[in-house]
Amino acid sequence: MRPLHHSGRSTQRMKASIDAEVSIWLRFHSACMKYERKVVELAQATFDYQELLHNSTFCLVPRGRRLGSFRFLESLQAACIPVLLSNGWELPFSDVIQWNQAVIEGDERLLLQVPSTVRSVGNERVLALRQRTQMLWEAYFSSVDKIVLTTLEIIKDRVFSHISRNKYMWNSLPGGLLVLPEYSTHLAHFPFYYLGLGVSPGQEFTAVINAVSPLVSQSQPIMKLLQVVSKSKYCSQIIILWNSEKPPPSRSKWPPMPVPLTVTDGRRKTTSRFLPHVAIETEAVLSLDEDTVLLTSEVNFAFLVWRSFPERIVGYPPRSHFWDPLKRAWGYTSKWTNDYSIVLTGAAFYHRYYHYLFTHYLPQSLRTLVDHTSNCEDILMNFLVSAVTHLPPIKVAQRKQYKELPSPQGTKTVPWANPEHFNQRQECINTFADWFGYMPLVHSQFRLDPVLFKDQVSVFRKKYKDLERT
Repeated sequence: MRPLHHSGRSTQRMKASIDAEVSIWLRFHSACMKYERKVVELAQATFDYQELLHNSTFCLVPRGRRLGSFRFLESLQAACIPVLLSNGWELPFSDVIQWNQAVIEGDERLLLQVPSTVRSVGNERVLALRQRTQMLWEAYFSSVDKIVLTTLEIIKDRVFSHISRNKYMWNSLPGGLLVLPEYSTHLAHFPFYYLGLGVSPGQEFTAVINAVSPLVSQSQPIMKLLQVVSKSKYCSQIIILWNSEKPPPSRSKWPPMPVPLTVTDGRRKTTSRFLPHVAIETEAVLSLDEDTVLLTSEVNFAFLVWRSFPERIVGYPPRSHFWDPLKRAWGYTSKWTNDYSIVLTGAAFYHRYYHYLFTHYLPQSLRTLVDHTSNCEDILMNFLVSAVTHLPPIKVAQRKQYKELPSPQGTKTVPWANPEHFNQRQECINTFADWFGYMPLVHSQFRLDPVLFKDQVSVFRKKYKDLERT
């Protein structure tokens, strides 16, 4: 490793090699995390250091024993705009990060000019700089894992330059680590860039139905679901993921439909519903359980809502998480309230990129947990999308069909009626939060209803009048 130093005659601008850069920034991160002093004594007075840091707009970052200082990471974490006073310091990952959008560089030889420099920064730029410090901290510096992964991804971009990420991807939410160039290098192919680019998503969707029960009767819920979905004018095709232990029936057993129907082997894995299936050609995916009860008008309305929020999960059955102070753990609830943080993927729209991210970004350990328990895949997808967008999913109006009530005696018990199923979901919430390093789920009370939904007007004036039928 080559240490950073500067000569006595003049400060040398140094371009550290990758191994030196990783070593230095890991040491900085370690020092920052170990520096947990909350009180600094200065001139017989006591100050709450963290409070001062978080309430400051600008933070001076002079050189330490070397060119750099762990004060830099402290400032980023606190959304305090770093004012660098270390001539010749090459900031980390500067070949991809545009640091002029997050820091102010001063001249350590002209220290008295610093006050006038920071006073000249307008309020709009102050806000932009502080927002960028948070984006960069969360994306690349908030953990040792992210520092190492960022380094490796930059190296990969250098080696495979033909599919490398551009600077816009590295410097815009959600950051370069969540933009997988193997999926695409075009900004317009990622849902979180649509708004900034003025791009509208496509006008069709692919329905993916997860089938776990053998087909023994033409009156099974999946048969009605196929008819309902295929009648949507926005439906491009339907894919059935066959996860039953029995082999799939022949094509003649399925009803005729106006859209193509494909039955593919789900390999009896719960996570197979989120595989990046090559057959999915539309941007929008409608994920469905085989026993989902919906109307065609409900499908149409949810899809139109998704087209306005293509970076989020948009759907019907909501759930929520909460913090249990007695157990000191996260909890999961399915009670019907106005507040929610999860929209189950048993009836929800989302962008197909999340299939790719689910498969290639999340660790194998989490996917193995889901397959082993045959549970929690919907919660994990919500964790992923909320971590990418920092936004909640969107709930749309529906007839309340998703009531988790015990099954009548003599009928097959559904999974969610099993207490063990619920306990597993409680455990999943905490396991996922541990891996992400924080709780990415965001609470919301926002719900979108059709115009005139349940208004006391003539039913003929309502576009989605079927939604009000019980």
